[in-house]
This record gives sequence, C-alpha cells and structure tokens, in this order.
Amino acid sequence: MKSTSKETYAIAGVDVSLANKVKKIVAQQAQATFRPEVIGSGLFGSMFQLKGYDEPVLVSSTDGVGTKLKIASLSGKNDTVGMDIVNHCVNDILCCGAEPLFFLDYIAMGKLRPKQIEAIISGMVRACQEAGCSLIGGETAEMPGIYSQENYDLVGFIVGVVEKKDIIDGSSIAPDDVILGLPSSGLHTNGYSLARRIFDIDANLSCLNKFYPELGKSLGEELLQVHRCYYPQLKPALPLIKGIAHITGGGFTGNIPRVLPQDVAAHLHKDSWDIPPIFKLIQEKGAMEEAEMYRVFNMGIGMTIVCSPQQVAQIVTILPQAKVIGEIIKREDEEGVIIN
Repeated sequence: MKSTSKETYAIAGVDVSLANKVKKIVAQQAQATFRPEVIGSGLFGSMFQLKGYDEPVLVSSTDGVGTKLKIASLSGKNDTVGMDIVNHCVNDILCCGAEPLFFLDYIAMGKLRPKQIEAIISGMVRACQEAGCSLIGGETAEMPGIYSQENYDLVGFIVGVVEKKDIIDGSSIAPDDVILGLPSSGLHTNGYSLARRIFDIDANLSCLNKFYPELGKSLGEELLQVHRCYYPQLKPALPLIKGIAHITGGGFTGNIPRVLPQDVAAHLHKDSWDIPPIFKLIQEKGAMEEAEMYRVFNMGIGMTIVCSPQQVAQIVTILPQAKVIGEIIKREDEEGVIIN
C-alpha cells in the first residue's frame, strides 16, 4: 500500500540543511588551527603528513567531558567545555611524552543549535591553537529522541607522536625518586556527578548563581573553570622526567599506579600543597570522608611528575608552580598510593 503522507527527514527531527550550515561554520573555525602537515580536509577522511621523526610512535587517546556538560548547558556557557575536552586529551598523551598533532570531535544533541555548537567549537579552536594541535575533523550528530532539551554530548579524539627513544613509560622509576605536583584549576572534568548531587544543582538551578566568598566567584563560575593544559609548560622538562600521571577520574589512587612499576608505590604528603576552597566546600557540604575525596577528585593537583632527586631543582626552574608532594617507596602491600 502507498502512503498518502509525505514524510521527510526534517519531520522526523533531523534538519539536513541546518546540519550543512553548521558544518561550514565548524570548518571555517577549524582552519585557524591547521598545522602545515594538514594536507586534506573536507573529504571522508582527514589527512596529516608526519614529518621530522626517526622512529615515530603514534599516541592516541579519546575521552569525554562527563556531566560537566550539564553545568555548561544550564549556565548557557559552552565555550569552556570545548577547551576542556582538548586539554584533557592533550594531557593524557602528554603522559607518554607525546606532542599533540591533531584532534577530532564528536558533538551529539537532540536538535542542532548552531550558536551552542559555535561556542563549543570556538573553545576547541582556542585550546588547539594554544597546544599547537590541528582540529582536523569531527562529527556533529542530530539525534532526536536520544538527547532532550538543552542536553548534548561531547567527545574528543587525539593523535600525537613521540620518538620511540623518548617515550615516558615509568619503567625506570625507583625508590627515593621524587614526586612533583602541578596545580589544577579546579575540578577539571571529573567528579561532576557527585558535585551536582551534593549541591542539588539539577533541582535548584539558582544555586549556580550563588556567590561564595571563599571561592571569590559564583558556584557556576567555579565549576566551569577550564581544565588546565600542561603541555606547553611541561614540554621543555620532558627529558628530565621518568613518569607522568594525569589526575583525572579515579583521583590519585586510580591514576598514579598506572605509571609505576609493580614493586614501588607513591607516598604523598597531603599537607605539602594547598587544597583549593572548592574541594573543602564539597567535602563539608557532602559530609564526605577524606579518602573518598582523594579517590574522586584531583584535590588541587592536576598532574604528577616523577623524577630522580638530582633533577628536582632543574625541573622546578622550568616549572615554578611545581611542588614536591611525595616520594617513591618500595611497595610492601597492594596499596599503590599512600596519602598521609
């Protein structure tokens, strides 16, 4: 039987014409990030010509911003999460000593909102430019029935490169090595589901506008602080470093052991750095145990570095914000990280 109705994709909730307009906007912004090695864009695949390496090893990573997106959507400020996703991915491959080459994004929402997408992309472009990374491609998906209202998802994929001989894998880490910490800019991109629950943000949107004297800003402004990118400042110090851990989901206990040999552990001194007020506020308001805080949040340390004692002075000269926060010890039980 023939249908008498004239069905279209637009009636089903997908606007192809609007999607094409959005793609043009994204492409125009992305071109500002292109390195000379980009030799093709706009095809079904993007091309990047690798040059200048003897034994290049490609390093890749993918991640999302998590439920920080909810805060961005509720606040109507979406450029910072664009920066977040790039910086998070850059930091991840930096742990291997890799230089970021190119980045791809995936944005999905129930109904395409050009202004929102443009804000997200503008943040990505800024972060890519600061890291010297090309925004080489991506996907913008309109998915009615999957995402509702102002909600959307944002995922990033990055490829970097490191000379094989320069890979940082933590294999040389030994007892008495020193652990340095680099300060975070806040929660970065982890722990937001818990923070939203503690402040009851979903049910009480006005709390995002509440000013907290100890923060010096509103709760919304604090929670949207950009995930710090460590690549530009860490790059000159990489030859001096034995291991790097990005403190993301899983906090200290879930991330530092990933770069340690099986026979050693990290001993951190929690009084060796200042914990930012936002973490103290979360702990007090949520009546959280201290161990859980260190398991969920970065507690003010976004990246840890392991080096030999002899390299500490030189690294601190390069990275003035770095603080000695602990040392490597012989592992005597299953605990990979001891915090006291």
